[in-house]
Amino acid sequence: MASKTASASIAARNKALRDSLPFADTQDFDDVNRGLIARRSPNAVTAEDGTVLWDNDTYAFLDGEAPDTVNPSLWRQSRLVAVDGLFEVVPGIYQVRGMDLSNTSFIEGDDGVIVVDTLLSVETGRAALELYRAHRGDRPIKAIVYTHSHADHFGGVKGFVSQDEVDSGAVRIFAPEGFLEHAVSENVFAGTAMNRRAGYMYGAALARGPQGQVGAGLGQTLSIGTVSLIAPTDIVTTTGHEVTVAGVRMVFQMAPDTEAPAEMLVYFPDFHALCAAEDATHTFHNLLTLRGAVVRDPHGWANYLTETIDLFGGDAEVVFASHHWPTWGKDRVRAFLSTQRDLYAYVHDQTLRLMNKGLTGPEIAEAIELPPSLENAWSAHGYYGSVSHNVKAVYQRYLGWFDGNPANLWPHPPVEQAKRYVEFMGGADTVVDKARESFESGDFRWAAQVLNHVVFAQPDHAAARELLADTYEQLGYGAENGTWRSWYLSGTTELRHGGFGTPTETTAPDVVAQLSPTMLFDAIAIQIDGPRAWGEDLTIDVALTDLDQRYRLRLANGVLTYSARPQPGEADVTLTTTSRTLPALAFGGFSGDTPGIELKGDASALQRLAAVLDPGDKNFAIVTP
Repeated sequence: MASKTASASIAARNKALRDSLPFADTQDFDDVNRGLIARRSPNAVTAEDGTVLWDNDTYAFLDGEAPDTVNPSLWRQSRLVAVDGLFEVVPGIYQVRGMDLSNTSFIEGDDGVIVVDTLLSVETGRAALELYRAHRGDRPIKAIVYTHSHADHFGGVKGFVSQDEVDSGAVRIFAPEGFLEHAVSENVFAGTAMNRRAGYMYGAALARGPQGQVGAGLGQTLSIGTVSLIAPTDIVTTTGHEVTVAGVRMVFQMAPDTEAPAEMLVYFPDFHALCAAEDATHTFHNLLTLRGAVVRDPHGWANYLTETIDLFGGDAEVVFASHHWPTWGKDRVRAFLSTQRDLYAYVHDQTLRLMNKGLTGPEIAEAIELPPSLENAWSAHGYYGSVSHNVKAVYQRYLGWFDGNPANLWPHPPVEQAKRYVEFMGGADTVVDKARESFESGDFRWAAQVLNHVVFAQPDHAAARELLADTYEQLGYGAENGTWRSWYLSGTTELRHGGFGTPTETTAPDVVAQLSPTMLFDAIAIQIDGPRAWGEDLTIDVALTDLDQRYRLRLANGVLTYSARPQPGEADVTLTTTSRTLPALAFGGFSGDTPGIELKGDASALQRLAAVLDPGDKNFAIVTP
C-alpha cells in the first residue's frame, strides 16, 4: 500500500509552524557550510557483495520549502544535517560529516594525526579516512579518542587502524573511565531489544523521501556495516588531565552519566577548540532514548556544562561535537553552551517542581513550556530528544514506573486490556467507526490509542490495522522530532507490509570479544529459560590460565550464578582456556570441541546448559501482539 498524503489538519498545523518559527535566522546554514574542502561523490558506501551500507545521496530531495508531509522545523534540521563532506574547523582540525549518524574529527600534529570518534561502521570509517587523506595527505594515525561508550563513536575504529597497530604501541586509544564496561554491556545484555527498537527509532528500513524517512535529528540514520571495537590503551579518569600526542595537547573533562554512562569532553588549547563530545549539540538530546537505555541525569548534565563554560568558555574560539556542525566565536561558543546547559536544567527543575505538586509524567509533559529564549533557539528544539519524552524520563528517574494511582498498580497486560476495552466500547467494528471520526477530526493521538486496542484484541482486523497505519502516518507527518517520525512511520510500514526485523546490529563479534569473564557469565545467565531450567542442577568450573583465575558456575533453581572464591567439591565439568578464548562460548562454544578450550569431566553438563538457553528474538513484534 502506498503512502498517503497529509491530512488537512496536519497540513494546517505544519503551515502554522512555518509562519511562527524564526526561519529568518539562517546562521546555522552559514555555519554548516563553513570550511568545506570537498565532498565525496557519490556519497555511497557498499560492501564487497554490493550491499549499500550508507547512501547520503538519498537525501537529495531535502531542498526548498517543507512539503505538507514533513514538519517544517524537522525539514530544516534535516537539510542541515544532510550536508556532507570534509570541512576545516580551524587550520589543523578537520571533520568529515554526513558519512554516518555521527562525525569523525582529525586533529593534525607534528608527525601524525589524532582521530576523535570513528563512526559506527568499519566501511564508513574507512571511506571517511580516505576522503580526509585525499585532501590532507597520508598522515599516520597516532591516537584514537573515543569520547563515549556509544557504538556510533567506536564501531568504525578498524576502518582507521588495526589491532596490530594498537598492540605494537604505534597507536594509542584514549577513552573515559568505564568505557569498555558500558560499551560492551549496553550492546550485549539488552542488545537484541535495543537493536530491534533502534530500527524503529532511526527508520533505517524506511524509504527516504517527503513521505518517508527524512533524518533522525541527530544525524540522518545509521549505517549498516561492520561494527568493530579495539580496547582502549589509555583510560582517562580525571578532569584536567593533560596528554600530548604528536605535539597536540589534549585536556580532558570527565562527564559521566550525561549523554552516555562513560563520556568525556576534550579541549585542544593550542587550537582554542573544544570538542563537546555529545553533551552540547544542535538539538535537545535524549534523557531516555526511545530505543531504550538507562535514564540519564539532566541535573548532572547541566552541571558539567557549567564546568565546561568555567574551564574553557573564556578561551575557546570554536566548539565542535561528534554530531552536527561547529559554532565559532568566543561569545557564540559561550551562548551556545549556556543555552544547552539551561535547557537541561530547566526541564529537570520544572519537572521536579510539578512532580512535587502531584502531577504525573504525562501530565507534566503536557503542562511544561520552555521560556521564549529557549523556544526560539534552534539548538534547543527537540529533534532527537523531546520535551515530552524527556520530562517522562525525569519522572521515571526519580519516581519510577508507578504514578501512584492504585488503578495502575496491577493492570491487565496489553492484550487482556485490549479485549476488555473493545468489549466495553461496543465491539471492534464500533470502535473502528468511532476512531475514524476522531481521525477525520484530527485527533490522531486518541485514534491511535483506541485502534491499538482493537489491533491487540483482534490482530487480523483489517480495517483497524489499515486505519491505525494511516493514523501513525499522520502523527509522523506532524512530528518535529526525527525519531518520533521514524517510529510512527515504522509502525505504519510494519502494519502495512509486515516486520522488517533489525537493520543494524551492534552486538558484533568484536564487541562480544571484549566481555570480561563475569560479563560473559552474566550474558549467558540472562538467556536462561527459567522454567525449562527448574529441574537442572549442575556445576561448571572455568579456569583461565592467562589470568590465573578460576570461577565456579552453578545452574540451579533456574538461575546461573558464579563465584571466584574456592568452592568445595568437584564441578561436573571443568573448562580450561584463556580470557581471550572464553568469549567463544557466546557463539556456540558449548559443543565441547571449541579450539582453545580443554574439557575435563562430564561434557554433557555443557549440553544441558546449552539446552536451556533461549536467545533473544531479533524480529519481535512491536505494533502487534
